[in-house]
Amino acid sequence: MVNINYKLLSFDKIPSTQTYAQNLVRGGNATDRTIILADTQTKGHGRYRRTWVSKLGNLYVSFIYKIEQRDPKLSYSVAIAIAETLISFGIIPTIKWPNDILIDGKKISGILIEYAKDFVIIGIGINIKSNPVLRSYKTTKVADYAPNVSRDELLSVLIKQMDIWTICNFKPVKKRWMELAANLNKTINYHGRDAILCGLNDDGALVLRSGREYIMAYGDEISV
Repeated sequence: MVNINYKLLSFDKIPSTQTYAQNLVRGGNATDRTIILADTQTKGHGRYRRTWVSKLGNLYVSFIYKIEQRDPKLSYSVAIAIAETLISFGIIPTIKWPNDILIDGKKISGILIEYAKDFVIIGIGINIKSNPVLRSYKTTKVADYAPNVSRDELLSVLIKQMDIWTICNFKPVKKRWMELAANLNKTINYHGRDAILCGLNDDGALVLRSGREYIMAYGDEISV
């Protein structure tokens, strides 16, 4: 299943693949191209420590890569890798800024990117067999669109896509992200006012237009 160039650490149950990866790095035991995989997590979390419900049958994985410097554009590459993985199984996703993968406007996957020492840890969760019912947003799962896809099949394709997109220069990443972007050329909210989402610039900022004014927005500044 796993690319020969990766080291796989697989667990039935751990608190969090992301936390396990962080502990490896902090303890000096991390190696480049390591995958932490769990069947379930007891303390899975996303951005801002938001709980990620982690039932059996879904994908919970963290990738560890050794890096020379931080890459603020990495989230685009990871989002595309997940989207292309889903596309390979006949599922058509969109990417919502900054780190959500949607199917029919419902969240199916999330990304958490963290840095520790000279490593980056990329946590990915994908709803495959189940999806949580939440008040804040709608969710969905792979089984609703491709019921015969297994976790290991999905992970195998994801690894290949990660190898493709995380080493790309930004030009093809930018192009593909804009092809997959949710709400492109539509109105979004920027600091309480409406703005049109025009795309990305070469620095990885969202380009917004509010009236005649163009705005470059980064990271958590906007809600789409």
